[in-house]
Amino acid sequence: MTLWMIGNMAAHSVPSTLKRLLFAVKCSPLQSRCCVVQREAQYSTISSPNEKTFDKILIANRGEIACRVIKTCKKMGIQTVAVHSDVDSSAVHVKMADEAVCVGSAPTSKSYLNMDAIMDAIRVTGAQAVHPGYGFLSENKEFAKRLAAEGVAFIGPDTHAIQAMGDKIESKLIAKAAKVNTIPGFDGVVKTAEEAVKIAQQIGYPVMIKASAGGGGKGMRIAWNDEETREGFRFSSQEAASSFGDDRLLIEKYIDNPRHIEIQVLADKHGNALWLNERECSIQRRNQKVVEEAPSTFLDPVTRRAMGEQAVQLAKAVHYSSAGTVEFLVDSKKNFYFLEMNTRLQVEHPITECITGLDLVEQMIRVAKGYQLQHTQEDIPINGWAIECRVYAEDPYKSFGLPSIGRLSQYQEPLNLDKVRVDSGIQEGSDISIYYDPMISKLITYGATRAEALGRMEDALDNYVIRGVTHNIPLLREIITHPRFVSGHISTNFLPEVYPDGFKGHQLEADAKRELLASAAVLYIAAELRSAKVEIDGAKVEVWGALNLASPLLPLTVNGTHRMLQCQTSHCSPYVRVLSKLAAELNSYMPEKASEDTSSILRSPMPGTVVAVSVKPGDTVAEGQEICVIEAMKMQNSLTAVKQAKVKSVHCKPGETVGEGDLLVELE
Repeated sequence: MTLWMIGNMAAHSVPSTLKRLLFAVKCSPLQSRCCVVQREAQYSTISSPNEKTFDKILIANRGEIACRVIKTCKKMGIQTVAVHSDVDSSAVHVKMADEAVCVGSAPTSKSYLNMDAIMDAIRVTGAQAVHPGYGFLSENKEFAKRLAAEGVAFIGPDTHAIQAMGDKIESKLIAKAAKVNTIPGFDGVVKTAEEAVKIAQQIGYPVMIKASAGGGGKGMRIAWNDEETREGFRFSSQEAASSFGDDRLLIEKYIDNPRHIEIQVLADKHGNALWLNERECSIQRRNQKVVEEAPSTFLDPVTRRAMGEQAVQLAKAVHYSSAGTVEFLVDSKKNFYFLEMNTRLQVEHPITECITGLDLVEQMIRVAKGYQLQHTQEDIPINGWAIECRVYAEDPYKSFGLPSIGRLSQYQEPLNLDKVRVDSGIQEGSDISIYYDPMISKLITYGATRAEALGRMEDALDNYVIRGVTHNIPLLREIITHPRFVSGHISTNFLPEVYPDGFKGHQLEADAKRELLASAAVLYIAAELRSAKVEIDGAKVEVWGALNLASPLLPLTVNGTHRMLQCQTSHCSPYVRVLSKLAAELNSYMPEKASEDTSSILRSPMPGTVVAVSVKPGDTVAEGQEICVIEAMKMQNSLTAVKQAKVKSVHCKPGETVGEGDLLVELE
């Protein structure tokens, strides 16, 4: 347990990616082994020095996934080219690569989605292949076609598979033909909001409205009635157009309270395909994954094999070659239904690498060059347990995580701990902006058992330091220590069920509160004492330790128990204040600042861009009526009135950039 002295109940860090290497172990037969470099666990295989692949690869992405690909390329002796927007010119992935080319300005449509500029970068640098990472152009068949036309290898599947699986409507039809279990729904494109309502009524509520192209939780809405269907159609189509350049939608039955379990597949160009076990991805917010683990606590060997075999059937049906992921929804009776196939490297691929020993990026490069898979299904193990937490620049106290922006003023990653891996693409001084995904890093821990992996994750989160942006580590720590999660009793509804009123932070019990207050008091007099006994509410608390106030981490012993403290600045909230007895007495006479009446004003809950304003001065709005829409990190958020009122004034307009707390609309 970490006692957070001042500031939010947790802090996290951003890793120094330049210090990390993908380490490799020769596996024959394949086994998962732990290699420790600077006490950081990595899991990988070694490629044969006799296998010739590519001389130079361009990575058409940014951030942590670009860094991840570059590491494997370096291990294989391949030169790398980074592309970047103008605001990313000093990014870590740019510094790691052998060459770098600016492909446009900050908006993704003008840089990382700018195919013309990226094609020019390929020509200028002479790159022989392109790894697209995930997101952006990774599942864009036009990009793959343009590469093929110029004789450049696309490190991923061919255009047929991208088209077939990237389109959720077509992929569902193919899955049915391949005898893969599918969710009941409408197998066509939904063109209007009213058509969506009619189809939803025929299927029966609740329904899931989602983008036909793309993934990552964007362009997805659950609807429980006609009005939510109309609203969901509008938002999903707008998000889909913004994120994927394709606003087509489909509707299918929403399976209430399911698990989200996916199968990693790997296939070559010679008809060979494997399933590399499953990943449990049920802990989500807004249809985006937060915590993943491999294997799943829920699957038995029979169900695992059945899901794996169906995933391979689907891959073979579209002549798939490369790494890919087949996602399923699994109900309480272990019935499973095809959700979608992601024709790219998945964000959470590290946990599969941990339990199988395969370097998936390396395998993708080998397959793209035309080599056969090195292993058979019988070679693929489940060795140990791995857990991944996605560390986001988000405020977890707002809808389980609304984006936060800022500059990373300090970080310290927990790589002093055994079997801990951190994948990121930022460093101290990096800016978290409104233009890109708010993920800071992926924190992965590995153990021989789930309990061991969870214990390491708890320690890793406690030792993860970050300053400058709000982060979600308080929520992550609560999740992985919650009895329901520890017992494996989870579903995609975990967060709203466990925190029906939203996440409020860790609730300290009396003993823990006394320990926290005592530790704060000891630090207050740290210049004079190295250990002290403090009396809190009549109970004596002994605190001992090396009180180095220059360090962001303070390991202390409190009443004989080891605690890890983090000290943050007092402008954070909540925080602990230490006052002298006189100051405390006088403080009780200080007037308290009155809380703002939020029922009559609407402030932006996050930094972002105003997409739409639905009211004007003089309008009367009903409770729950939409007032405006804010887009942040490619997600649209509808802001509504909390009461019936008349609009007094409007302080924003479409296209404007707003900060967190900015006044948008006043009501009378």
